[in-house]
Amino acid sequence: MALAVMTAVRDRSAYANLALPAQLRRARLDQRDSALATELTYGTLRSQGLLDRIIELAASRPVDEVDPPVLDLLRLGAYQLLFTRIGAHAAVDTTVEAARTAGLGRAGGFVNAVLRKISSRSAQEWIDALREGVTDPIGRMAIGTAHPEWIARAFAESLGSAAGELPDLLAADDARPKVHLAARPGAISGEELALVTGGSEGTLSPYAVHLDSGDPGSLDAVKEGLAAVQDEGSQLVALAAARSPIVGEDEGRWLDLCAGPGGKAALLGALAEIEGASVTAVEVSEHRADLVREATRDLPVQVVTTDGRSPGLESGFDRVLVDAPCSGLGALRRRPEARWRKTAADIPPLVALQRELVDSALALVRPGGVVLYATCSPHLSETVSVVREISRRADVEVLDVRPVLSGMAAEPLDGMGEGPWVQLWPHRHGTDAMFMAALRRTE
Repeated sequence: MALAVMTAVRDRSAYANLALPAQLRRARLDQRDSALATELTYGTLRSQGLLDRIIELAASRPVDEVDPPVLDLLRLGAYQLLFTRIGAHAAVDTTVEAARTAGLGRAGGFVNAVLRKISSRSAQEWIDALREGVTDPIGRMAIGTAHPEWIARAFAESLGSAAGELPDLLAADDARPKVHLAARPGAISGEELALVTGGSEGTLSPYAVHLDSGDPGSLDAVKEGLAAVQDEGSQLVALAAARSPIVGEDEGRWLDLCAGPGGKAALLGALAEIEGASVTAVEVSEHRADLVREATRDLPVQVVTTDGRSPGLESGFDRVLVDAPCSGLGALRRRPEARWRKTAADIPPLVALQRELVDSALALVRPGGVVLYATCSPHLSETVSVVREISRRADVEVLDVRPVLSGMAAEPLDGMGEGPWVQLWPHRHGTDAMFMAALRRTE
């Protein structure tokens, strides 16, 4: 099962966090086997870059010279040998047997030889070997925590004076995250959702519930539309968009300019329903627009399939959420394969798009209204740099969003940064690394 998901990720650019649950539901494995399949799949994909470097040393050849299906087997076997309690003999034998089952019998001898060599050292001994000659501290940390160096460096730059926290951040980024649920405002409270699911209430969002494990799709509350899977940091983004202070009366015209796949639009729609407001949700992709429609059924949300940079909508919105397309570096712990798909070259085109979307939002919001800009990335180019560039406009005031979030949290919300924007972190807040800034349009 793990191999099938890895193949789908490699061949079809599938997302493991979508492909694996579908596999598990079809297979109907018991809880222990489901947990093992999950650990093998997510762990191998998350550690792929590190495993590849170890395989290159053990095989004495570059991984791009190894057939991709064989390389997937080697990665899966190496992960078991180095990062699980599975015995070396079992890990090697089952991987060689998987080669035969997959029609790769000729590669069995090669797989056997490489894995036996890998089994001769511990994970730390292989990491020490890879670090030989690497003197840069961030480079050494990146090797030891299975992160591309450019991502580790971007995290350190964003942490700034708190760069000493980088080891904790990288470790949190490698840990399996809890499942976060969002209670639907007006339908069920966070306290009630925690009781019916056996989870624990979140501390940052009043609608958040945390689950240690399990398939959230099987929960009655999720099936009945009373709750949805949503990181607590993402919940805070929608809440900040709905609650940041505006000048003048809120006429109830709200806009989600980048609405797909619909998680924040659904939460924003539920909040709008309570306030007697309505939401226009814009999504450029027809497929993702359909997902938004599904997520916002029975809510005061109108979905429009168009480009948020020039949507052709009448201006005068009170609130606009720009949850901009971004690198997603803040959610790597939930998307195990993503860190090896991204490159530093991906960032500049995204930044250009983000700036265009914010310009569009400011043209659509009324004077006194608020644009909430958010990214699931801590990369300075996608966060602080975009806001600073926009704040040079004469008609923009950057609000301090920290009091808005602190006013909702059950416990003091520390470590948000010096403001006026907010950067959340996995190691500090237990959320994805969400960034948000509130921009109020002036006369």
